[in-house]
Amino acid sequence: MDLFEKFADEVIEHGSYKELDRVYIINKVKALVGDDDAEVEGNKPVVKQLVDLAVKREKIPDDITSREVLNDELYDLMTPIPSQVNDIFWNKMQESSKKATDWFYKLCVDNNYVKKEAIARNIVFDGTSSKGHGLEITINLSKPEKDPKAIAAAAHATGKKYPQCALCLENEGYIGGYGKNARSNLRIIRINVGGRPWGFQYSPYAYFNEHCIFLDEKHIPMVINQQTLINLVDIEKQFPKYFVGSNADLPIVGGSMLAHEHYQGGRHIFPMMKAKVKKAVKFNNYPDVEAGIVDWPMSDLRLSSDNSLALIDLGSQIIKFWDHYSDEKRHIKAFDGETRHHTVTPIMHREGKKFILDLVLRDNNTSEQYPLGIFHPHEKLWHIKKENIGLIEVMGRAILPGRLKSELEEVKKYLLDQDNQMAESHKEWANELKQNNQITAANVENILHQGLVEVFEEVLQCAGVFKNNADGDQGWQEFIDALTKEVGE
Repeated sequence: MDLFEKFADEVIEHGSYKELDRVYIINKVKALVGDDDAEVEGNKPVVKQLVDLAVKREKIPDDITSREVLNDELYDLMTPIPSQVNDIFWNKMQESSKKATDWFYKLCVDNNYVKKEAIARNIVFDGTSSKGHGLEITINLSKPEKDPKAIAAAAHATGKKYPQCALCLENEGYIGGYGKNARSNLRIIRINVGGRPWGFQYSPYAYFNEHCIFLDEKHIPMVINQQTLINLVDIEKQFPKYFVGSNADLPIVGGSMLAHEHYQGGRHIFPMMKAKVKKAVKFNNYPDVEAGIVDWPMSDLRLSSDNSLALIDLGSQIIKFWDHYSDEKRHIKAFDGETRHHTVTPIMHREGKKFILDLVLRDNNTSEQYPLGIFHPHEKLWHIKKENIGLIEVMGRAILPGRLKSELEEVKKYLLDQDNQMAESHKEWANELKQNNQITAANVENILHQGLVEVFEEVLQCAGVFKNNADGDQGWQEFIDALTKEVGE
């Protein structure tokens, strides 16, 4: 069968165009990959065949960026234009938010914006730490390696960027190029959040099921305050099947995109969401709100109520109080002059009519001993995890660097006393695994996985401001005593 006819069939089948548009579609594609006819080869996806054809005919260079740009341009032809996508989505929202998100997510998978094939390469498993916490581990292999040409282009870029960042609405339909994300097939649902225009899209390299992003229409910096909680409640009212949360708004403890206000969400129940409250906290001025300290490696104060206004009010008071709270005995310091060091990672989900708000206390102080952060993974853990602890990891899902896939294969050989090229940075950890386990070829994989779970538990403990020990319990108590005195016992 002719390759161009086959592609036109798929475009028409997806509803973006009609049969009357067939010649138009074929000519659009031939302009991109060359005029000469070509036959379909086996079961390989048609778009991949067209991209290979464009390389073969020297219509595009054979590099990562050029292939990605053309791939997304071709899939764009299979995708309804933004106004049509929004019309269909909001018509389905009249039935239910689940029907709307199910349809939109399938669209984003079918048009290859959500890179399911790439995501499937990630290594994912879960386990329970020796402290009894369920944790999830992901070794991230989905994002493509950096294109050297893209790195060079970014290094020499000058002047105002367009789009300003990877989250801006201006990315919708943007062709991209060296040093710029290809977004021809991106579609963004327009929504209102907290009385302002926002957007809703899915993440191309998802870390969990239906990983989505809620983004402010304007390119404005992230901030955590009362409006944040109002926004999270508003999103939960619109999408009750999704959790939603915000990265913290400070360097070290925040995400990598602090310049653009946004939240992450999706259809996944994280380990932290399943963790129980270990100590109830009572706020007499808020009888409609249940509160408590969560049994979790990081410092999490949970509020739950079906009275969203009371939840927002109390949550806002806690955020303000933590913003100025210091505990020098435990290296917790709110300010250096005008420089703020405290914020929270707020996360919300629903259980029926009840709103559940987790406020995870964050502190981004550094010291001579801990130059990357006192409450940051400590140096002995850097062989596994050195990066910031963001929203997803706060909730118990590790996002570990792709380098570990090959490195851990060498650790495995070392554990089995085989010839290996294990990195020196893993040696102390590997020796501990050897000393504490009877390792065989049959169990080495499980031992290695459990070792990663234990390291991730330590990573989260490092990021906790009140440690899970007697001193940390005392620190929590002092904080709660001061907090309840401030907001009303």
